[in-house]
Amino acid sequence: MLDYQIELKPVYSAPAPVLPPGVQLPVGWSSLAWHQAETFAALNNPEINVIFNTAMTGDGKSLAAYLRLFCVKDSCAIGLYPTNELARDQEMQLSNYIEKFDPALKPRLHRLNSAELELYSENEGLQKSAALLSRAGQSEILLTNPDIFHYLHHGCYLTCYDNPDRLWGQIDKDFELIIFDEFHIFSAPQVSSIINLLLLIRCTNRFKKFLFLSATPNDSFIESLRRSGFRCQVIDPQKMKAYQHPESLRQAEALTDQNWRQVVRKINLAFMPMDSGANFAEKWLKEHPEAVLEQLQERGSKGAILLNSIASVKRLTPFFQAFLQPHGFTVGENTGLSGKSQRQVSLRCDLVIGTSAIDVGIDFKINFLFFESADSGNFIQRLGRLGRHDGASSEFPFQSFRAFAFAPQFFVERLFLGEQPPLSVSQSYERPLFHRIVEDNYRNINTFQSYHPRWGSLQSFQLFLDLNRKEIRQAYEESRRAFRAGCEAAFNVNLGKVGARFQGLDREWREISGKNQRSPINEEASKFRGSGGLQCGLYDLTETNELERFKRYDLPGVLSHLEIETLSEAEFKRLLAGAESRTGQTIAKGQFKYCLGFMKLLGYREERLNWKFIHNGDVCELSDRWQVQVVQDLEVFQPENPWIRELNRRLKKQALVAYVLPRPVAEVRARLQLPLHFQLYPLCDLRSLHDGAAPYSIAFGQSALMIETQAYCFKQKSPQAIII
Repeated sequence: MLDYQIELKPVYSAPAPVLPPGVQLPVGWSSLAWHQAETFAALNNPEINVIFNTAMTGDGKSLAAYLRLFCVKDSCAIGLYPTNELARDQEMQLSNYIEKFDPALKPRLHRLNSAELELYSENEGLQKSAALLSRAGQSEILLTNPDIFHYLHHGCYLTCYDNPDRLWGQIDKDFELIIFDEFHIFSAPQVSSIINLLLLIRCTNRFKKFLFLSATPNDSFIESLRRSGFRCQVIDPQKMKAYQHPESLRQAEALTDQNWRQVVRKINLAFMPMDSGANFAEKWLKEHPEAVLEQLQERGSKGAILLNSIASVKRLTPFFQAFLQPHGFTVGENTGLSGKSQRQVSLRCDLVIGTSAIDVGIDFKINFLFFESADSGNFIQRLGRLGRHDGASSEFPFQSFRAFAFAPQFFVERLFLGEQPPLSVSQSYERPLFHRIVEDNYRNINTFQSYHPRWGSLQSFQLFLDLNRKEIRQAYEESRRAFRAGCEAAFNVNLGKVGARFQGLDREWREISGKNQRSPINEEASKFRGSGGLQCGLYDLTETNELERFKRYDLPGVLSHLEIETLSEAEFKRLLAGAESRTGQTIAKGQFKYCLGFMKLLGYREERLNWKFIHNGDVCELSDRWQVQVVQDLEVFQPENPWIRELNRRLKKQALVAYVLPRPVAEVRARLQLPLHFQLYPLCDLRSLHDGAAPYSIAFGQSALMIETQAYCFKQKSPQAIII
């Protein structure tokens, strides 16, 4: 287990040499961190539009972002967080900061996600647009997600009688600072959306500030902003030598005497080579549960297991609950399918078992970690959850920090074997060097840079059309010209040509469908995250909280891992109404509006089931087009499931934005370096149904748009979107 282990040195953060004017620290605080003072200064600098704070996880980036609101009157900020869990965590952290700084005028702090917006609008008898304006108007700090921010700028909460600027015209005016947290986890469609939003806000509401919090900023993103005229500042403590990595206790004590603050503790990291089999980490943990028990038996220890698969977490949680309960330890789960109350309880348990639902920014306090990862960024992100809390408090008396990484055999061999391996067993390394070694030797995922001019520019054109609507055309004439110039510079496109392609897609769809509607391809390109059209409504019988049994999950995950029974939509609604009646609470029902099907979740399979999509036509013909398409007449082939026939009746009618490649999934994933949960699935026709591995692959939604930008890897042909 410990054949390959190293030590990561602690990290100390430099203090600010002086306190910025207007800042008064709480009692007991000696100074700000260097990066916090630099961020405060940049936010007060009228020459800077966009700030990137690249401080390490655990070094107080949140305080750097919101400090100005505690010190300057009439300041307002919107914080945009990629997950609801992270927004909830930040709400608690900011409430604590407000209490400590105790400003004369305490900023009103509210959090809002899609479900809360729907419930708020229903309870107050308001349209969503009015509910948004009401909640924003009652807040100096509004914590929400970038999805809501995107859709309010695209008019998705408006009626046909509203002016296009009804929401963003007011909200952008009221909040002078917009904060994007954990920006590095966004994929190409989200990055394109944010570029468009920044350009729209700058052109219609001057003098706004944008702050990005990310330990790994995207250089191409920064360059796009600079090309379009934004004045950017990167605050990089590592580059400015504001981080030090002491090698001895004496060096650490000297730094502490100079007010340097320890932000990451020393970590012992062991690599456990994985074979190529599926669920290696899950199997190993079930075979060696005493390894986890040994870590928990140190006084005050708390730990986490972070895995890639929700199904693995769901299977491991009851296993470890049964194993550890006789020893007096508690176990909780935290995944995208866990209920809200279950997730909250899990962070207080001795051992939390989870997925990416908790590895993005959540500040949970542990001193040991078992984890697997899908790529270099994922490895660094998950390791960053550890070592952020010392033994200074009685609540968390941690004495040491230990990580155990389930890593592919090839990765471990690259790190430790060969003539000149980058790492040596039992040696100590600084974090920045170690991160570079991981990036150089582990899997890096495709960032799809070609997506921005190809599909991100379609969003630009849609916003340009909104600014040209007759209701606001005259008021935004100058803004419209500036927005067009900014988009063309950021994406290196001619917006006139983009508009011709956009309108051509709409025209083709109207001719084929006979309906006066936008093309589904344009609709998909205009979304923030995309959906793919394969969401299912679940009634989760494994959930203890009755109202939290109602969830959504993608069909491919259902087919692979879940034991289910089908439900009609009417039965699902009756169960929901009954739960609301018994609990006296309500749930946002709009989330189930476009579900493909409804089902009861009975449990989780021990082994993944194989399945594939079938197209009843000629798949070879589809793949030969090398184009984004709107595909119908799809079914699922999985003979083991008796309920599949009912689902296929619904699926066949579904019109899905898709891209078909004449290559099997494994080859496409390997050659294109696709992210772990990328929406790419096996596809066959009736002729190849029983050929073993499906000879084709199909991507849906925004995954289809991203695949299209890389299709030249398989066929040198310039692709264009069409509709069939």
